[in-house]
Amino acid sequence: QVQLVESGGGLVQAGDSLRLSCAASGRAFRYYTMGWFRQAPGKEREFVAAASWNGGSTSYPDSVKGRFTASRDNAKNTGYLQMNSLKPEDTAIYYCAAADTFRGLSRNTYEYNYWGEGTQVTVSS
Repeated sequence: QVQLVESGGGLVQAGDSLRLSCAASGRAFRYYTMGWFRQAPGKEREFVAAASWNGGSTSYPDSVKGRFTASRDNAKNTGYLQMNSLKPEDTAIYYCAAADTFRGLSRNTYEYNYWGEGTQVTVSS
């Protein structure tokens, strides 16, 4: 199994950028698809990004496509979410997750076995 710890969240202004990191320990990170999800107060957890085991394939919902980029460095057992042109509606707790690679670039929370504790991102207008 793998343990995940997110970092890099904070308070920024609209239009700013942030890069979140996801540090993995335990079983080698390369064995998993990496996903990013977010949850705003009173809302369900939603898919933000996914990257294949080597980062060669990625997937994003329309709400962040062109602004967010998921990447990973398996040698460092670390994944990243680069967030540009942030908007107030991006405010949420952001979670890193890992899924078995046979699930592909899943957008479903239930297909991810491992989760981090989350990091808060707040975007002011």
